[in-house]
Amino acid sequence: MKLTFRWFGENHDPVPLSYIRQIPCVDGVVTTLMDMPAGELWPTEEIDRLHRVVTEAGLKTEVIESVNIHEDIKLGAPGRDEKIEAYIKTMQRLANIGIKVICYNFMPVLDWARSHLYYSLPDGSETMYFSRDFILSTTPEELAKRYAEQCGGLALPGWEPERMVHVKEIIKRYDGVTQEQYWENAAYFINAIIPWAEKLDIKMAIHPDDPPWPLFGLPRLINSRESIKRFLDINPSPYHGITLCTGSLGADPKNDVPAIAKEFASRVHFAHVRNLKQLSNGDFYESAHPTACGSLDMYAILRALHDAGFDGYIRPDHGRMVWGEKGRPGYGLYDRAMGVAYIAGVWEALEREKTNK
Repeated sequence: MKLTFRWFGENHDPVPLSYIRQIPCVDGVVTTLMDMPAGELWPTEEIDRLHRVVTEAGLKTEVIESVNIHEDIKLGAPGRDEKIEAYIKTMQRLANIGIKVICYNFMPVLDWARSHLYYSLPDGSETMYFSRDFILSTTPEELAKRYAEQCGGLALPGWEPERMVHVKEIIKRYDGVTQEQYWENAAYFINAIIPWAEKLDIKMAIHPDDPPWPLFGLPRLINSRESIKRFLDINPSPYHGITLCTGSLGADPKNDVPAIAKEFASRVHFAHVRNLKQLSNGDFYESAHPTACGSLDMYAILRALHDAGFDGYIRPDHGRMVWGEKGRPGYGLYDRAMGVAYIAGVWEALEREKTNK
């Protein structure tokens, strides 16, 4: 198991690489080019510069997150073949710097949604909160405005202001797109890129829907055990896999996340490990990582991966804002560093238990 840490780049992340370098057990960052629009070919010079900045800080870049897919591909629209070709060329350029995993998603238009970016908990920390009633009573445009007001100018992946200007028109394009058509479009993309993933030795790891149910009438793809199986059955290649996001799947109480981890461990190439507190009305908020702090059995999830021989990449996912820290919602340095310590501690205990048997 390799512990990593999310980093959004020099101009987009208030956390310096020198701080990440000091977190025990972390030797690599999961990064991206935040300014690249979906569907654009990533420039070689920008990829090389990103790699150089990270390696000069004493860290590795082996996982890239958010090589975003153009809506034309998701819609199966004219021009998707050219967009897929650009995606493959970006994969080739990322392979040149040693990237081993690409985490991506097939969520339409919006990558994720929360009603509150900084929700105050009784202990004084702040976290992200999802209110079903609030989301059902608002629009994407209103949410985007709310986010911009709350996050202090930090760019939020999936909610870039330049995209949100056109969000109504983009959503309109999905009128009449059935769930089955959406699956067909996903299969077309997968079967086009996986042969290249095999050649380049890059494992593709799709991220589940966040939250795991439909938003704003748009189709969804990865949100349950059944949908994960259907997705993996599209292509038998071991390079075709998933990102196990415990929080995204765990927001639905019907999802048995430890059982999902156990069943699909061989196809889990990357794991986002976080906990959350499910509320009786269907709302949830993101909690600290340990099992006792939320509704998910984090020990059981990690044990399922460990017992299956998981040797991929894990990163602590969303963290609260603690000790007065300000920054990108969900990505506080301190709480995620505590998440690293928790994950590393559980993993060490599992390793010792195995050795002492």
